[in-house]
Amino acid sequence: MSKIISCLAMLSVTACACSPLQGENVKKVDICVYGGTSAGVIAAYTARQAGKSVLLIEPGRHLGGMSSGGLGYTDIGNKYVIRGLALDFYRRLGRHYGKLEQWIFEPKEAEAVFNEYIRRADVEVWYDSRIVRAANRGGVIRNITLENSVSPRSSPRRTVRAKVFIDCSYEGDLMARAGVSYTVGREGNERYGETYNGAQRMNGHQFPDGIDPYIVRGDSASGLLYGINPDPILPDGTGNKKVQAYNFRIALTDRPENRVEITRPDNYDPQRYELLVRLKEKLPWKTPYDVFIWSRMPNGKTDINNSGGFSTDVIGENWNYPEADYPERERIRRFHEDYTKGLLYFIGHDPRVPDSIRREMLRWGYPKDEYTDNGHWTHQMYVREARRMIGPVVMTQHHCLGEETVTDGIGWAAYTMDSHNCDRHVVNGMVKNEGNVEIGGFGPYRRP
Repeated sequence: MSKIISCLAMLSVTACACSPLQGENVKKVDICVYGGTSAGVIAAYTARQAGKSVLLIEPGRHLGGMSSGGLGYTDIGNKYVIRGLALDFYRRLGRHYGKLEQWIFEPKEAEAVFNEYIRRADVEVWYDSRIVRAANRGGVIRNITLENSVSPRSSPRRTVRAKVFIDCSYEGDLMARAGVSYTVGREGNERYGETYNGAQRMNGHQFPDGIDPYIVRGDSASGLLYGINPDPILPDGTGNKKVQAYNFRIALTDRPENRVEITRPDNYDPQRYELLVRLKEKLPWKTPYDVFIWSRMPNGKTDINNSGGFSTDVIGENWNYPEADYPERERIRRFHEDYTKGLLYFIGHDPRVPDSIRREMLRWGYPKDEYTDNGHWTHQMYVREARRMIGPVVMTQHHCLGEETVTDGIGWAAYTMDSHNCDRHVVNGMVKNEGNVEIGGFGPYRRP
């Protein structure tokens, strides 16, 4: 299933050696890496170690993407296939924590390791820089143009020419502007002869039967609660442009000396969480951790992820994100932040939540020593998928299951097919999520 396989879009495009652009300050390097994700840092480090001149471009102000942005509880299918610089990363973290390897780590420590790679290899990094244009000739990139991410109108644009460009962004922005073929959303099952692509209604991360979807219970004329799509659910396997939900991986702490209070966020709307109230009427609260994957991290911190029918996934609010312009992407990111902070605040303060649950939730806060330049909130939204390149080989469920293999493997994948919900509908008068796919039971497989 192609939408499940790709978490980091890496694209290498050879560029031509053309004459300088008239009237522009052009930066020339052997290799330009776009996106300071974990893949971007390692690509830049590897190229520099090979003696190439390298420029790493990061639209934000931090390196490491999700690995330094809160996803410290590493998802491991088979750790014995993890080799090379990926294993080196975990062993560098291990040295920090006094172990051989460390697969569970704090965001700031991961970022420190990524920064060390860049420092040791002497890689030049342009922060707060994002692509606006790629100039092509005959299917080859001549150069790319960048603007300042923070003040695009008041700062001059810059141009980069390289022999090779590598797209390591989550969104595939360089790839798209270079004219590479891609898709967004889910192909129908018939496209690649699959069974797990397209629309899916499975039991994982699902609502139990009997959750009323209407603002006034039992009254369809009153309208639907927030987050429910009024359109009918599509038949299983139907292709569409819906994208699996994004969220934030949340770092909290229960250590008072390092705790910053969870306050009421901007644009707080408690009605966004009415479905959670109704879910907990069916499945009563036991702890605040019922509706999260609440993973404990070193030094009293957490890596919190989505769990169940209603949680941190902001279902249906990200469909436009992959191809949106930068202001619209920022609006989507801000909505996700408001929603997530609002969910934490809701559980700690709303009178519809039992007293014992609220008291336990109030023990937690944002870590004072994390994300210190961003209000102790992660710099990286979890963009689980965006654009997906259509290349000579498209990875599908057949590769995951071992039904097809590649002969030019460059790396291994070793995890379940894991796609989060894409939508939420009314089915037979009840709320149901759509899109979850969790299929495992197969061994590691090669990437072409």
